[in-house]
Amino acid sequence: MTSPSAPSLSSKASPAALNRALTLLPGSALSAVVAAAAALVASRHGGPVFLYALMIGVALHHLSHEPRSTPGIKFCARACLRLGVGLLGARITAQQVMHLGWSTALLVAAGVVSTIVLGLAIGRRLGFTSAQGVLAGGAVAICGASAALAISAVLPRDKNAERHTLMVVVAVTLLSTVAMVAYPLIASAVGLPAREAGIFIGATIHDVAQVIGAGYTLGPEAGDIATIVKLFRVAMLTVVVFAISLAFKRARAAAQPHAEGGRAVRSAPLVPWFLVLFVAMVAVNSSGVLPPAAVRGLGETSQVLLVVAVAALGMKTSFRDLAKAGWRPVALILVETAWLAALVLACLVGARA
Repeated sequence: MTSPSAPSLSSKASPAALNRALTLLPGSALSAVVAAAAALVASRHGGPVFLYALMIGVALHHLSHEPRSTPGIKFCARACLRLGVGLLGARITAQQVMHLGWSTALLVAAGVVSTIVLGLAIGRRLGFTSAQGVLAGGAVAICGASAALAISAVLPRDKNAERHTLMVVVAVTLLSTVAMVAYPLIASAVGLPAREAGIFIGATIHDVAQVIGAGYTLGPEAGDIATIVKLFRVAMLTVVVFAISLAFKRARAAAQPHAEGGRAVRSAPLVPWFLVLFVAMVAVNSSGVLPPAAVRGLGETSQVLLVVAVAALGMKTSFRDLAKAGWRPVALILVETAWLAALVLACLVGARA
């Protein structure tokens, strides 16, 4: 027999969910419009869509203070970010990773680990916290803006966290665009064959789109190798974010009450749900049960969600806040980028000697 309280609980839950959705709608719609505008500009004029979304969002910073739009903007900056990172796994298969060979996999892994360690060491010399140094190192080492957003989600939250994240996104996106033009010229100048050139491009350029653009300018073989190597770097995101989450678990728990205005909050899980989703997407994609159209759709959905999240983060940040960050984040990203390129290039040239 149905409990008499069941209908009342259901009837109470539905209006609450509807009210929640209506509260989030203005800010979420605004974030989606900014993301659509950024995509339109990128399609018409070229260039990185993440950077366009960020800049348009920052220009509309005043809207983040509107009571109607604030909840939706905050929701997009967190929920869309996590879901977008989780769905990135749909672009990767275990077969692609195994195809690389041990020597390439070890080279890429060495580049990722050493770049993060370098970011931590140089960051301390520049006056950054350990969290800020790891964030910059991880963004350069793995997949640019997407990695920066994923890593920031498991770091301790403080008043400067979002500003530093956005500066890292700006710097890593700009340098990735420069690398897309410069690195194919470097590969040609040192006489790298197609396979080695693809490894160099895929192991060093930050964002996936720029890797594809740079790789295929050197030919189809270099482009295919560059894409697979880059996807292996993206696959390392799970391991890196888990390790960072474990390393900063205590600091994150200590910072949580302050971030929530002193109220007690539930501690975050050691393994964030979006990492579980990432691994599940890799497993499903590797099994071959999804048709190619569904895989493409999940990958495109991931891209859309990440652009919406960057647009929302931009609206939460003012140009004044970005200016306060100064030159140090850009210098840190530049040093890390140069290190990663020099390491991979030296190993590839040395192996041929």
